[in-house]
Amino acid sequence: MNKPADIRPGRVTIVTQTRVVPGKDAEFARWQQDIGEAAAQFPGFIEQTIMPPSPPAQTDWVILQRFLSADKAAAWLNSPRRLELLKPVLPILVGCDDINIVADGAAGVQPSPVSAVISTRVKPGREAAYRAWEHKIAAAQARAPGFQGYRFEPPIPGVQDNWLAIVRFDCEANMQAWLDSPERLALIKEAEPFTQDFRARVVRTGFDQWFKVAGGAAPAPAWKMNMLVLLMLYPVAFLLGIWLQKPLLTDRGVPLWLSLFVANAASVVLLNYLVPWASRRFDWWLTPGGAVARVNLIGTALLLALYALSLLVFAVYSNWPLAR
Repeated sequence: MNKPADIRPGRVTIVTQTRVVPGKDAEFARWQQDIGEAAAQFPGFIEQTIMPPSPPAQTDWVILQRFLSADKAAAWLNSPRRLELLKPVLPILVGCDDINIVADGAAGVQPSPVSAVISTRVKPGREAAYRAWEHKIAAAQARAPGFQGYRFEPPIPGVQDNWLAIVRFDCEANMQAWLDSPERLALIKEAEPFTQDFRARVVRTGFDQWFKVAGGAAPAPAWKMNMLVLLMLYPVAFLLGIWLQKPLLTDRGVPLWLSLFVANAASVVLLNYLVPWASRRFDWWLTPGGAVARVNLIGTALLLALYALSLLVFAVYSNWPLAR
C-alpha cells in the first residue's frame, strides 16, 4: 500500500465548498464573516477569500483560507473555537461540506474561468490501483477541449482522508462537456471497485481572484475594483499600442482586427500580475478598517490624481519625437 504524503512545509489553502438552504445566503454571509474574524486571530492565518454562489455553474459557497503551513491549517480546522462556531450554522447547510487542503504555488490552483474540485475516498489497500487509474483519467481529460490544467493531491494524514484533484477549463460549457462525456463516465464506472465515495464540485472564478480579502472581511466593492483595473489597464493598453500593436503588427500589414486581439491578449496577461500588485498597495482603501467615508474619499481622490498624472505623462509622450 502506498503511504500517504506527509504534511508538507510551505503555505497552504483550505478550500471549503458548502451549499446553503435557499433564502439563507444573507444569514450564512454574516456567519462567515464571524468565523473569518476568528480564523484571522488564529496562529499562522494569512488571508481569506469568499466566493458566493454564481448559478448555474457554481451553486456552492467557496471559502479559501490561507495558512503558513499545513499543520497550522489542520490546527485551525480541529480547533475548539471553530467547532463551536460551526454549531449554529449547521441547520442552514445542505449536505456535507467538502474541505480540502491544497499546497499553494502550483499550476493546478491558478485562477481560471472555471474549475472542478474532485474529492475521492479510496478503499483501504487499493491506493495503487487508484493511482494507476488517476494517470489514465488525467491523460483523457488533457485531450478534452478547453482543458487548461490539472492538480493531484494525495491524502494528508490526520487532516484529510480523500484524494483531491483540481481540473481547470477555459469555460463552463467545455467543463460540463467533459464532466458529462461518455469517456469520463466510463472511467468513473471503471474506478468503482476501488473507490468508496466520489464528489465533484464546480468553482466559478473571475476578476475577484485578483483582490485577496484578508481577515474575513467582505469583498471590496465592484466600483473600487473597477477603478484599480482602469488604473493599470490604461498605461498597459497605451504602451502596448505604441510599442507592440503599431510598429510590430499594424505597420507590417497585420489587419486591425487581429492586431487589436493580440494587444488585448497581452494586456490581460500583464493585468493578471499588475492588478494584484496594485490591490495589495490599496488594500487600506479596498477594505477600510475604520473611518470608511474618510478613507473612501482619500483613496478615490488619490486614484483620480493618478489618472490625471497618467493622462499628462502619456500626452507629453505622444508629442515626443521618439514616440512617433
